[in-house]
Amino acid sequence: MSINQYSRSELALRNGQEKSEIWIAYKGVIYDVTNSKLWKEGKHYEHWAGQDLTEELEDAPHDTRVFDKLKKIGKLV
Repeated sequence: MSINQYSRSELALRNGQEKSEIWIAYKGVIYDVTNSKLWKEGKHYEHWAGQDLTEELEDAPHDTRVFDKLKKIGKLV
């Protein structure tokens, strides 16, 4: 089974504005947050979808277990 790979520009299009999908990346993995109530219109508090949030999430009030609930789309390359 091959893993889908996406570039930063492909991820950027899934920001909740350009396309119907809303994706975020964390530690090289892309997650689909389209159906999450927390990511309406591609924004979650001060974070924007369509980008790699690895550095931003170092200061998050939650741990990385939140990603366990999200659908993995592929790998950020």
